Amino acid sequence: MTEPLRIGTRGSPLALAQAHQTRDRLAAAHPALAAPGAIEIVVIRTTGDRIQDRTLMEAGGKGLFTKEIEEDLAAARIDLAVHSMKDVPTWLPEGLEIVCMLPREDPRDAFISASGVRLDVLPQGAVVGTASLRRQAQILARRPDLRVIPFRGNVQTRLRKLADGEADATLLALAGLRRLGMADVATEILDPTVMLPAVAQGAIGIEIRSDDAATRALLAPLACAETMVRVSAERALLAVLDGSCRTPIGALARVDGDTLSLDGLVAAPDGRQVLRTAVHGPAAEAERLGSEAGAALKAQLPAGFFRA
Repeated sequence: MTEPLRIGTRGSPLALAQAHQTRDRLAAAHPALAAPGAIEIVVIRTTGDRIQDRTLMEAGGKGLFTKEIEEDLAAARIDLAVHSMKDVPTWLPEGLEIVCMLPREDPRDAFISASGVRLDVLPQGAVVGTASLRRQAQILARRPDLRVIPFRGNVQTRLRKLADGEADATLLALAGLRRLGMADVATEILDPTVMLPAVAQGAIGIEIRSDDAATRALLAPLACAETMVRVSAERALLAVLDGSCRTPIGALARVDGDTLSLDGLVAAPDGRQVLRTAVHGPAAEAERLGSEAGAALKAQLPAGFFRA
């Protein structure tokens, strides 16, 4: 190769860890890419990274973490983009495509308390910091006595805020902690029956230009079919609900042989109402099952539900 393969990514420690994992898998699959300089990691600062004084909901949604990266991809300034799939909007820009997902990490949420106590024994009135309405809603549904405040920033920033006493506890994706070698900070790993994860949590997706056959071929050996099936079902549920950072939605798909099981949840932001659904069916029909689950949840929604 005469030109380096350019991987676009955000600059947070977690995003870089995911880009480095992609680079290393590419180099292992293609010996030519193991040569010095064969792969270049391009750090792109996104709007979501620049805005730290507001929640994503107030700033405009989770697409703020992908917009600039996708602009560089469309303009051929990079050859592929590495994303946390839970940050990727349901609809992609025309001409771009997620063609590969790496094997999914553990999708569960980690609860971290400054005092080392579990969620159910956190003192009454304790403060939990999170920027996620999904986490907020499920925490308040289980513990309405707690107070939830906005917590923005990368993993290290949120852990520093916790250590500085800005909150008594916080929540982070276990997948991110594991990729950073920091899983030992978790006080408790929350079962999905307690905290249903975000759509695609723990999955890394790789986006390319749809007409870039060469990069598509390079990525083919890295693709995890099971992850793609699970995430496809979860994102289909999200698409029916028109999900965004303004809507507390959780979903988790599992595959057992040829069968897919999908749990979905929509909650009012204050946690007073939590609606759930579950579907099972052929894994080959993941998108249809996800759409059915989304429609089942949508049918339960009373008027003004998200203004609760």
